[in-house]
Parts: sequence; structure tokens; C-alpha cells
Amino acid sequence: MKYRDWLYEWLENFVKPNVKENTYCKYIRQSGAYIVPALGDCPLGGITALTLQKFVAGLNARGLSPATVNGLITLLKGSLKKAVLLGLCEREFTDCIRRPHPSEGKTGCFTLAEQRKIEVYILSGENPKLCGIILCLYTGLRIGELLALEWGDVDFSKGTITVSKTCRDGWRNGAYFKIVGTPKTSNSYRTIPVPKQILAMLKWCRRRRRSEYVCEGRSRYGAQVRSYQRTFETLLKKLGIPHRGFHSLRHTFATRALEVGMDVRTLSEILGHNNPAITLKRYAHSLMEHKVQMMNRLGRLFEDKTKNRQLRALPAMYME
Repeated sequence: MKYRDWLYEWLENFVKPNVKENTYCKYIRQSGAYIVPALGDCPLGGITALTLQKFVAGLNARGLSPATVNGLITLLKGSLKKAVLLGLCEREFTDCIRRPHPSEGKTGCFTLAEQRKIEVYILSGENPKLCGIILCLYTGLRIGELLALEWGDVDFSKGTITVSKTCRDGWRNGAYFKIVGTPKTSNSYRTIPVPKQILAMLKWCRRRRRSEYVCEGRSRYGAQVRSYQRTFETLLKKLGIPHRGFHSLRHTFATRALEVGMDVRTLSEILGHNNPAITLKRYAHSLMEHKVQMMNRLGRLFEDKTKNRQLRALPAMYME
């Protein structure tokens, strides 16, 4: 059996039943783009450690990110280990692969001045669709969660929004439709308290609604994911703010929440993470302006000491 035949059989029978449709489709695309052209014609039992390492070296040479390469290695590992368990081949050598070190890419975070500029522009306009950007800045919603949000998910009496679904773009016969599915993980099902100031903005938007979705689009399906991303990119360009991805809104929310003193466990639950460690690793990025404020606050301890009578004998240079 050629490896390509086993790879697709493994994906169909062992992977597809246990992952989301879009995850399965991603695996199919990645297999067809990278794995099959390089390893597809190899006999299932003829893939050696050297074969695998040459494959990984080729991926690195093409400039693929460490995360993408490691994802492809994980696909190889899963399929070959299952083949050994089923007796289709004697050995697999994925443990011999030298993986690239994952790079900790930093998601951009807006400064307070940039955030204020975005908010003022949106609130001074008459486009309820853009209010979704502010909602993300103050709730940490992912873009798929935002665009799947319906007015029925907003409880104005309790001041909360319920996240129970996410969405992605889809096309059928040239026509757009929104693919709505379950959230990213079980922890992504959550109820988020909304600041009263943002709740007032949502009430304003609801009075102007033309759709069941909080973020309206040109069709009854609400705003498209890619279209909304482009709208955000255009907004940043118009305001003269350096380009950052839409996910930066979520990162900015987490950073601001930590800066105002929100505890990490609460923030983790609002973001829908499995545990607070994930929150700290991904989002606890303090901006320089906040670092300066904190260090100056620490420096006041020294200033207080210099005012003490016992320290009045210090050289004048320390008193300046």
C-alpha cells in the first residue's frame, strides 16, 4: 500500500469522526499540499527516519512557519503510529524527527491612544456594524464568535452575552452562506458579563437592527468573516494606525483587563481558556507605557525613604 492511500484512509476513518469539519478540511488541504507530493508514492512500510527528516528539512527550506511544520509532523505521527498498531507496517520513525522550535509570535496590542482613536471614530459614526469591534475590545470575543452572535444571545436584563457557537465563511454553487458550528473548545461555551457602558451601545445597535445577527451584513446571514476583517483593516488604515490582525482586539482586551487588576482566573474564564496558564502565556503582554507607570510607582518607595529623617544625610545628588 502506498502511503497516500493509507493517509487518506486514516483521515477519513480515524480523524474525521473526532474533529470539527473545518479541522478535517484543513488536514486534507495540508496533506494534499505538502505530505502527499513528497511522501505519497512511498510504500507504507518503506518510510525511514532519514526519509522523514529530509521531508521536514524541505518544509523548513520553503520557509514554512514552525507551527505549520510541527502540525504536519503531528499528522505523520498519528497516521504512522496507527498503521503500526493495525499491523500495516512494522515500525515508524517519527520520534526520530528533529522538530523546529516553535516561535512565540507576538500578537499585536493596541496602545491606549490607538484604542481610544478607534472607539471615538466608531461611536461618532452611524454604522452599527462597526460596533462589533468595540464589543471585541471589551469582551475578548473571537471573530467567529462575534459574527455568530445573535440578538437572542444578548440578555439585556442580566447584562450578559452567551457564547454558544462560532462561524466561518462558506460558498456553495458560487453563493455565500455562513457555516455556524460549535465553539472552539468546551471551555469556549461561556457567559460573559458586559460592561454597562458597552450594554448601552448594544441597545443603540438593537434599535437599528435589520438582522437577527448583532453584526449585520449584506445578506440575512450577517457579516462575512473575511469581509469583516477587511473592514477592520480599512478602518486602521483610515485612522493611520499600523496594521494588526483582528485577533489583536482580543489580545488588547486581555492586556487592558490585566492592567486594571482583573485576576487571571476570571480573565481565563471570560476568554474561554482551559486554564489560566494558557492566558498568561498567550496574552499577558504588558505595553511599555504600563511598564513605565509600574516602575515609577515602585520608585516612589525610594522617594518616600529619602524623605525620612535618617536619610537626610544622603548626598544631594540622590535627593534631586
